[in-house]
Amino acid sequence: MSRELAAQRRDPLPDNAAHILVVDDDQRIRDLIARFLFEAGYRVSTAPDAKAARAAMRGLAFDLVILDVMMPGETGLSLARDLKSISTVPICMLTALADPEQRIAGLEAGVDDYVGKPFEPRELLLRIQNILKRGKASAALRDEVRMGDFIFHIGRGELKRGDDVIKLTERERDLLRLFAGRPGSPIARHELANDESTGSERAIDVQINRLRRKIEEDSSNPVYLQTVRGKGYILYVD
Repeated sequence: MSRELAAQRRDPLPDNAAHILVVDDDQRIRDLIARFLFEAGYRVSTAPDAKAARAAMRGLAFDLVILDVMMPGETGLSLARDLKSISTVPICMLTALADPEQRIAGLEAGVDDYVGKPFEPRELLLRIQNILKRGKASAALRDEVRMGDFIFHIGRGELKRGDDVIKLTERERDLLRLFAGRPGSPIARHELANDESTGSERAIDVQINRLRRKIEEDSSNPVYLQTVRGKGYILYVD
């Protein structure tokens, strides 16, 4: 869908345009939302069910997920709970307007907002803008992350344990900044390797092991920088 829309757009999207995943089994609604958001300046990918959404998220990092509650197979609520257990990606749920229980269940699952069906596209757009603004504000306020006795100062790129500064290579500093900017969110190997200095995805595994030796008490049994099987790596912070 995003490729079809991109072909129709005259002016290119900005490099920092947020990427949104729309998950809904109703193709009409899915395409309507995708087209409206694309025209509003967002990158958009779509998925008809939870299985397709999981596949999309294994290969791409999204800034926000729009998720329908009622879908065949795995429900939106189940997917939302799972995503929130491993990721900080914001979720806006689409629910039946007359069903407050669904909205309550969604909020209990950790979703960031909801929009009732049928919905006004402009309302959905405003809610998305507010969710993304809150995320940017939180990121701006966070200048450091703590991992046990270790503190990484994002702006300075400095890792400390107490008063001691831990020496980092430039690549280790870049990796920590990337992880610290998205704590609790899996980052795929290919995304971590999307840099000329890495050489290959296999080199990422070597760099991760070296970084673990600097931030973990036991690098063979990591607590903070963990492997996500089939996805890549994830940084948990205190």
